[in-house]
Amino acid sequence: MRLGAHHSISGGLDRAFLAGKENACEALQLFVKSNRQWAVKPLTDEEVNLFRQRQSETGLSPVVAHASYLINLASPNSELWERSRDTLQIELERCERLGICGLVVHPGSHMESGEAQGLVQISRALGEIHARTRGYQSRIFLETMAGQGNSLGGRFEHLAWLLQNTAEGERLGICLDTCHIFAAGYDLCTPEAYSATMTEFDEIIGLHRLGAIHLNDSVGSLNSHKDRHAHIGEGLIGLEGFRAILNDHRLVHLPGLLETPKSDDLHEDVDNLARLRGLIATTE
Repeated sequence: MRLGAHHSISGGLDRAFLAGKENACEALQLFVKSNRQWAVKPLTDEEVNLFRQRQSETGLSPVVAHASYLINLASPNSELWERSRDTLQIELERCERLGICGLVVHPGSHMESGEAQGLVQISRALGEIHARTRGYQSRIFLETMAGQGNSLGGRFEHLAWLLQNTAEGERLGICLDTCHIFAAGYDLCTPEAYSATMTEFDEIIGLHRLGAIHLNDSVGSLNSHKDRHAHIGEGLIGLEGFRAILNDHRLVHLPGLLETPKSDDLHEDVDNLARLRGLIATTE
């Protein structure tokens, strides 16, 4: 597994590569536009060329983007739903220009309209985006969620339904977040628990649909539905859970990306990545 972290694009998209390299990353996650506003200026050729140049210089790969948290594809509000669909399409178009393999998005909140209606809204939006972006290499990765409130994606069955019922659903991938699935009730703490959870994932969704993994420990307990990330080994998943993940040969081709808490301590990503690398079994 190529390990990395989410890095800021403050000062320009290409800056994330420099920060990632400084923090001992092999892979990278970033936003492709401001996460705090809907508006976005079109990418310039200069920005695209500099982004690709920085990736070539640093060797960080794969690169994954995370969609804006403003997006809610499950919304029953037509104005918010359309804005969410169009913004996700714009972000996917930016990923395609930049050569980013996947765009992670939270499936959305049904806002009291019910799970079934929320899932239909998501599949409609994704299908329309697919129709407008035929031939793209960049794919949308639906993220597993903690099951808090009215959010969808806290059960593997939600994601399986979307894969099966979205037009051109074969283009979709899944981003598995360790904190989220643990909080949603899928145990990872021991080798046996991890094996059972991944067997369930494979049977319901299919391991071949995984495009990325978010490596985050959990402040909340199993089945707490609390989306609160912790540093590796400092939460309730614990080191043995991450040892099982990092030594699963079926996941070796995937980017494993930190979204652990950030502070003014610039060494936090370095420390978390070192802790993860220390769990990888070596062969004599």
